[in-house]
Amino acid sequence: MKGTIKAIHGDVVDVEFFEGLPEINELLQVRKPDGTSIALEVHQHTSRTTIQAIALGFTEGLSREMPVESSGSPLKIPVGSECLGRVFNLFGEPIDGGPPLQDYRLQPVHRRPPPLTDHIPATGMLETGIKIIDLLSPFPKGGKIGLFGGAGVGKTVLLMEFIYTVATVYSGKSVFCGVGERMREGHELWREMELRGILSNALLVFGQMSESPGIRFRVPLSAITLAEFLRDEKHNDILFLMDNIYRFVQAGNEVSVLLGRLSSRVGYQPTLLSELAEVEERLVSTKNGLITSLQAVYVPSDDISDPACAGVFPHLDTTVVLSRDIAARGLYPAIDPLQSGSKFLNPDDVGAGHYEIAEKVREHLARYRELLDIIAMLGIDELSSSDKLVVKRARRLESFLTQPFFLTEEFTGRKGRHVPLEKTLEGCRMILSGAMDAVPEEEFFMIGEIGEIDWKSDHSS
Repeated sequence: MKGTIKAIHGDVVDVEFFEGLPEINELLQVRKPDGTSIALEVHQHTSRTTIQAIALGFTEGLSREMPVESSGSPLKIPVGSECLGRVFNLFGEPIDGGPPLQDYRLQPVHRRPPPLTDHIPATGMLETGIKIIDLLSPFPKGGKIGLFGGAGVGKTVLLMEFIYTVATVYSGKSVFCGVGERMREGHELWREMELRGILSNALLVFGQMSESPGIRFRVPLSAITLAEFLRDEKHNDILFLMDNIYRFVQAGNEVSVLLGRLSSRVGYQPTLLSELAEVEERLVSTKNGLITSLQAVYVPSDDISDPACAGVFPHLDTTVVLSRDIAARGLYPAIDPLQSGSKFLNPDDVGAGHYEIAEKVREHLARYRELLDIIAMLGIDELSSSDKLVVKRARRLESFLTQPFFLTEEFTGRKGRHVPLEKTLEGCRMILSGAMDAVPEEEFFMIGEIGEIDWKSDHSS
């Protein structure tokens, strides 16, 4: 099926056909005068003879009346065991300088989610070894986790730490999808994984900030297709990481404006929720394997109620919110313990002991936050004796829940720590019981287990 270009609106191209129309999501090819070609994806039918397509690349060099040829199918990418350890673009082409793939088959990136009867619920806890997460926002195996935060509060570092943990502790497979982020970050991640010997269990797909909106809009589907292959045909449990889903929403908004759609709330596209659902509903666990999805979500202007953030919330099992105020105090990971939470944090799933300690920790930190204004105005000496005790223990809990990461060792000079959940609960229990009241709070800062403090000999009361 052949057609001709009738108009070019930035990254949206109008194409006219006279022998029927290609289907929605079908891939078209245009040969440029310099010999290169560009792919277009059919997005909507505007008349009996005309379609509008999204350019999967830059439209420089295109002009009206250029011939367009239909491929007869949606975008297909190569999938196979050889994909592990490699870095790809939207089209499944290796971009790591390695040899081309040999043993593979082509799989369409547009697929329906698995039927509801094949879904299995998230069960069991995926221990991350990060104290504040395992305690207050436990990750369910096969669930969806959102990592919310503004610019520069540590989302990407946390994602990289999770990849390291899953690869080294669980020997699991990871699929990383970089959407609209800086290529510098992608390059650092690739080299870091290579250096630490965990690249062989991972697979990276990038559609970076410098790419066209069409590529940024579709690259999550390519990454999900590769994850589905590992789940359904290799029966692997997968950690799927996306950095950053807000950039996917942003790319969809750019495309929507060029398509001439009327904007919805706060200028976002009217199709925001359905576009998010198209991605989220495929990231599910089935009888063949689990996909535990971890998604970084940029929070514009630190406003968690922004429609792009609010649209992601209903899909998530666990929410981790990073705070600029906590980062400014030097407490890393800069996770807000009161805004973060998990559907999985209940006595049936994590046990009564864990649930009770988590609630007590939250109570102490919430009361401390309430008292901060009084302390600032009148001083801590004006508090009641019970409130003084709460403040003392809350400050120790805050420091204890900080932690050095393996991936930041060379920058901080502190050896990374992986803390089992039992040790995290033991440390919090001792602080809450008052057993550590005599220990200076700086002793708790950036340690792993509570046993690293020699408190009995040095701080006996």
